[in-house]
Order: sequence, then structure tokens, then C-alpha cells
Amino acid sequence: MRRLSFLLRPSWLVLALVVVGFAYACFTVLAPWQLGKNTSTGERNERIAESVSQDPVPVGELFGDGGATVETEWRRVIAEGSYVPDSDVLVRLRSTESKPAYEVLTPFVLDEGRTILVDRGYVRPVEGTAVPEIPDPPTGPVALEARIRMSEGTVEDRDPFTDAGYLQVYFIDSGQIAEASGLDLVNGYLQLDPEQPGVLEAKALPQLDSGPYLSYGLQWLAFGIMAPLGLAYFVWAEIRERRKAKARDTDEVAPAKPEPPSNEATIVRSGSVRSASTARTTSDKLADRYGGHR
Repeated sequence: MRRLSFLLRPSWLVLALVVVGFAYACFTVLAPWQLGKNTSTGERNERIAESVSQDPVPVGELFGDGGATVETEWRRVIAEGSYVPDSDVLVRLRSTESKPAYEVLTPFVLDEGRTILVDRGYVRPVEGTAVPEIPDPPTGPVALEARIRMSEGTVEDRDPFTDAGYLQVYFIDSGQIAEASGLDLVNGYLQLDPEQPGVLEAKALPQLDSGPYLSYGLQWLAFGIMAPLGLAYFVWAEIRERRKAKARDTDEVAPAKPEPPSNEATIVRSGSVRSASTARTTSDKLADRYGGHR
């Protein structure tokens, strides 16, 4: 345990908390968010593809008391009734074909008595962001072919306001528009098909592809796995460096062992002894021959 005591330092604790928090977010928030969008997009594409081959049905068969639902969205319906005159609502900050646009919503009174919003399509702004002249819808009874759409919802600080003679909103939300206009509107709205009475530039259907959500979700899962593995690698690298440093310190403290005499020194000493012995023997021989003293 003493080897891992460095993990209790503040810097390591903070790093561990960041890694754990990031991995938790990847597995519980980020990856499910993208995978959920992939699932919902796939289901939407299936409903749109099925609706192409289905015949339109009377709107009353699919619009119950709760209005539009996920199961009925994009279904083709026939709505019979009449537009409410001088009641257009503009949806701001829209983009179609990568160009700015206003969407035009007009309340429509069904023959059964309920009132529903109809998205008649879009118009392009003029002179920058100015509202163009918008053709009025036809008066009198008409029959419309359209698709059921769900309300988009709203966010705070994006309230409706009146400008250029029109009620303008940021979202297609029947509840918010009903409160702002004073009309009793069905939850949801109808998106007009091309060549229908009152249509402007009809909105195109979404592209039937799943988008990048699946790959994004898998990437977040991979990041959630890689983050703890990266932390484990840093811990292992720190332990390895500490072992190397400890080994170096041990080598520096240990006393040096005496080196054995080299062969060269042994040879020199041996040669000196032999030389001295040879010198004494020669001296004795000279003394015996010439009578010298030893």
C-alpha cells in the first residue's frame, strides 16, 4: 500500500475525480443521448416511409382529445373546414435550403368544430429580415391534404410578440400560440402537402437517413472506456519511475568493494622479486671469486 500512497495527493485525487466524472457522464448522459436520437430518428424515418404508401384518412380518426402523438406523427390526413381570416402567425429564425425563411401558420376551423394550426409553408424575408407580403389563404370551405406534426415545445425568454402586423413566435407550439392569440387550438398542427389550397412554398420531408448519431454514441462509449484506462496507465508509469529512482538511490549509497589486484601489478611485483633474488646471487658469486665481503 505504501507504493500507492502518492495517489492520496490532491493532484492525483482531482485527476481521479475528473476521470470518474467524465466516464460516468459518457455512460449515463452523452452516449444514451446520441443513441436515443439515433433510435428516434430511425423510428421517424420508418413512419415517414410508411406514410408514403398509405392513403390519407380523415383527421378526426387520428386526432383524439390529446391531439398529435408520436404514433400518429407524419401520418397523412384529410382536413375539411375553413381558414380563419387575418390570423396568420409567423415563425422566426427558420432556415430552408440553407437560406433564412419565415414559416406561416394559419388557424383552420374543422367542420367538426375544433381549430388546428396549419403550416402553409414558408416565405423568404426581403431587405434583410423584413417580412414580405404574404398571400391570404382561400376563404370558404376547403379540403386539405396534410401531415400530422407534434408541437415543438418552447424555452424561456422566447415569448411571442407582434411586429409588422403579425403575431411572431420562435417555435411551433400550439399551447403557446393559443395563449398568445386567444384561440382554443388542438395540440399539434398540420403540415400542408404541395399543391394544396393556401399552400405557399411547401416544406420538404426530412431526409430518410439516420445521421451521425450512432457513431457519436459509440464514440462516447469508447471515450468512457479509454479515460479510466488512461488513468491506470499514468498510475503504472508513476510507479515505474518511482522504482527506477529508488534503485538509483540504492546504488549511490552502497560502499564500493575493493578491486582485486590486476594481472599487470602481479606480474610487476613478481618480476621485482625475481630481479632482487637474481641480484643477490650474482653478488655472492663475485665475492667468492675475488674475495669480496658479503
